[in-house]
Amino acid sequence: MKQSFQITHPSLKLWWPKYFQISNVYISIYIPLSISALLLLLLLLFGDGAAFASMAAALLRTTFLIAKPNYKVPITPLFQSQSKRTFYHHNRRHYQFIRKFSSSQSSPRNRSNVVEILEERGLLESFTSENLRSLCSDSSLRVYCGFDPTAETLHLGNLIGIIVLSWFLRCGHSAVVLVGGATGRIGDPSGKSLERPELDIQTLNRNIAGISDTILDILNIDNDSDSIRVLNNYDWWKDVKFLDFLKDVGRFARVNTMMAKESVKRRLEASDQGLSYTEFTYQLLQGYDFVHLFKSENVRVQIGGSDQWGNITAGTELIRKLHQSDDAAYGLTFPLLLKSDGTKFGKSEEGAIWLSPAMLSPYKFYQYFFSIPDDDVVRFLKILTFMSLEEIGEIEMEMKSDGYLPNTAQRRLAEEVTRFVHGEDGLAEAIKATEALRPGSDTRLDWKTIEGISEDVPSCCLGYDEVVNVRVVDISVSTGLIESKSAARRLLKQGGLYLNNGRVDDEGKKIDSDDIVDGKVLLLSAGKKNKMVVRIA
Repeated sequence: MKQSFQITHPSLKLWWPKYFQISNVYISIYIPLSISALLLLLLLLFGDGAAFASMAAALLRTTFLIAKPNYKVPITPLFQSQSKRTFYHHNRRHYQFIRKFSSSQSSPRNRSNVVEILEERGLLESFTSENLRSLCSDSSLRVYCGFDPTAETLHLGNLIGIIVLSWFLRCGHSAVVLVGGATGRIGDPSGKSLERPELDIQTLNRNIAGISDTILDILNIDNDSDSIRVLNNYDWWKDVKFLDFLKDVGRFARVNTMMAKESVKRRLEASDQGLSYTEFTYQLLQGYDFVHLFKSENVRVQIGGSDQWGNITAGTELIRKLHQSDDAAYGLTFPLLLKSDGTKFGKSEEGAIWLSPAMLSPYKFYQYFFSIPDDDVVRFLKILTFMSLEEIGEIEMEMKSDGYLPNTAQRRLAEEVTRFVHGEDGLAEAIKATEALRPGSDTRLDWKTIEGISEDVPSCCLGYDEVVNVRVVDISVSTGLIESKSAARRLLKQGGLYLNNGRVDDEGKKIDSDDIVDGKVLLLSAGKKNKMVVRIA
């Protein structure tokens, strides 16, 4: 690419037109025009009229040929120094992960309005400005959602955040996932009656890696248009000095506004221990995260659960004060995912529904949604799947019909959510295990399938001699599957005792070597749900 023409001599700079120093494009236009005008003036003064007219026509043709616009104008580079105009396609200093999402970039003309979609599906709790609704249709936005690394992976309660991010992506927007390596050291007081326990650095780093991997695994669908970035806010917080933070951020914070936040008020009213200063400042830390991403990543929308409203608005207020604009940044919250009894899904309770297959198998994950009550299944189909509302409406109508086959809606819910979280391979694994482990199923069992559920059902280890030529009734009791031999015999007569999915009809049935699956395991079942995996030592 040719360099732009520059006048360097001081005396010439005084009178040379400034716009000549911009680009060769301007020089190629204005110099021929100037020469043409000068020659025409000479002919007009010293020549006759015919010669003037003929020469004028020729010069004009030559001028327009030379001055034909060059449409290949040099493009301003994306990366410029801080002294020049700031572009938000910044250099990837904090880049860690990038993945492509499954939808192509939509043009404003055909882009679906994500706010309206979320509203229709019951995924919209509130947002900071109605302008966001029209902005979602008119332009491509960058949105972010944060997750603090308080566990090794995410759980079902976090899934709605990923679902909402996915809806933004499907509507042609882009996203940033923020893992709170810095804020996780403090702990968000929202929805908590006590201060979170402090995590050591090793645990934090392990949790950060686990959560990042989980999110990338869920959203790892190749496409060349939309991308997911996972960032760690410790990357910028580690360089922030306390005095600078007070000067740049603290002076914009008003204590009365911070005290009025719902998360703070509830904690002060409900807890005898009150609220520590560390937790009190959490909203400022999350607010500054929004400011940083607004400046460095061009993020204009932060999303979060309804309990995050105070922290989100702390960020939009900071941006408004720092940039003197009411419509620079927006916040949007979605309802929390609640159980039928109104309690939150969490990680502290027994039997938490984890999103990582390392902590909960796809089979167990599938089984959870297969067991959702009828009262919740339609609501879950709307908020946890990407099925059309028309199709969900048809399923709802079928559930009310006389010929409805029980659990049909639950099966579809389990398939859709398992596919989204664990992919096609995870869904296939879950369906295979479900069919194979169904008592009475004709599906041939193998060692790998049984081992796949061994972490989700009770198991024990027995020696070869403790199993072979021993009655099934006796082993079902010794392994703890059934309480007593009388209960085992009663269950056998009712047709509810199974060995490797085959019904045991004979009370004297003994296990032989051929019953041991692949020479490694046995599967005992008492009814359809209670199972015992017996490993052969």
